[in-house]
Amino acid sequence: MTEPNEEFLAVQADVQKLQTMYVETPESGSYNFLLLGESGTGKSFLLHTARKPIHLDCFDPGGTKNLKSLIKKGELIPDIRWEDEDPENPTVFRDWEKTMKARIRSGYFNHFGTYCLDSSTTWSDAIMNNILKREGLAGKPPRWAHDYIPQKVKIQNWIRILMKLPCDFIFTGHLEGNKDEVSGAMSYRYMVTGKAAVTIPLLFDEIYIMDPKSTSGGVEYRILTQANGKYLARSRMAGKGLLKTYEKPDIKNMLKKCGFPTTDKPLFNNPN
Repeated sequence: MTEPNEEFLAVQADVQKLQTMYVETPESGSYNFLLLGESGTGKSFLLHTARKPIHLDCFDPGGTKNLKSLIKKGELIPDIRWEDEDPENPTVFRDWEKTMKARIRSGYFNHFGTYCLDSSTTWSDAIMNNILKREGLAGKPPRWAHDYIPQKVKIQNWIRILMKLPCDFIFTGHLEGNKDEVSGAMSYRYMVTGKAAVTIPLLFDEIYIMDPKSTSGGVEYRILTQANGKYLARSRMAGKGLLKTYEKPDIKNMLKKCGFPTTDKPLFNNPN
């Protein structure tokens, strides 16, 4: 048998380092997903099943109205400062970014089970408003390459930061319909600027669609976890058959099926 040469031994050493790094790197105890759906499909209400306590940064005006029971019990901490924006003098994204950097430095999210940003649509609008203000164009229409590309980069950079938080991360968004000119069939994809509709979902392991179904007994709320042509959904944590194509809207139950922790963290004192 021929003795391995120096080149082979050097490559083998590199391969062993990579294999050791893979084995010894602990799996994250948290997860993140992009949750898409139209208004009224149950996106916000799904937070009732998330790991507690939950911090919610709400950019959608009135987005906390159906979460009052969670707020009253101290299970959800809402930050509604971001709901109102003046396009002529925008400050929301600047203030949110400063606040988030301070929270991350202080270890704020170590004490939360879930962080939710609702929604990516209005959050992205706040980013664009901030860009236009810096360019002296507050309240004006965005310019294509000058403004949309910086917006896309800012969105992607912040998503990468939020994915590293020591808690679950839920990023909600809306869907945009597209009609096939030949068949007339409708398909729905993540609604965001330009090619970011492709690149941003690629950052997420989990892409779920809220897809309620009308039945004789009323509306059946459900989550689509796999692509079906009409919607683009995906689950990497599901493995082989751990999640059904359609799941009941229960985050903790889905985590349990996939072997993720479901325990809450201690709640904070509620002054109410």
